[in-house]
Amino acid sequence: MKVNESEVLQVLEDKGAVLRGHFKLSSGRHSDLFIQKFRVLEHPGLAQRFGQELAESFPGSFDLVASPAVGAVVLGFATALAAHSRFIFAERSGDRMEFRRGFEIPPHARVLVVEDVITTGGSALEVVELVRRAGGDPVGVGALIDRDDPVRRWQAGVPLHALVTVKAESWEPSECPLCARAEPLDDPGSRRLSA
Repeated sequence: MKVNESEVLQVLEDKGAVLRGHFKLSSGRHSDLFIQKFRVLEHPGLAQRFGQELAESFPGSFDLVASPAVGAVVLGFATALAAHSRFIFAERSGDRMEFRRGFEIPPHARVLVVEDVITTGGSALEVVELVRRAGGDPVGVGALIDRDDPVRRWQAGVPLHALVTVKAESWEPSECPLCARAEPLDDPGSRRLSA
């Protein structure tokens, strides 16, 4: 079933997931590129296909899949389904991630962390560390998209594999060239609460 990067990029484009403009990312940084991954993951067949691909990228190396909520839950579940493994997710509580809802990791369980989009890698790294603290052994991080942002220095101690890598810069708001040109800012963010 192996998909190549150009196929994944084409699916993202065809589904309207690749947005260009001036965006506030969930990390708080600004970028001229935003990937609205749910335009792809709202299609169960595509989620299943990409989950299968991620599972095959780490063959036989994991017992369960863990993802950060909410964005990566669909892809993480699809990956676990393809691998016939358990699936759990971590939720943000205040300023940190935690496993809730009775989720447990057996001692020394091999855990694949699945993320949707990697920018700074912060959420994925939090889940990797959470897995370690819970007694599991993280074996890697799989993602749909790696934004390959120059700001990120991957230091998880586990391999990162993304189905597609896109070159996308991001900036602190105070350094954003789009802000300097007074371009309108869109905040499609994933960490928003509303009443």
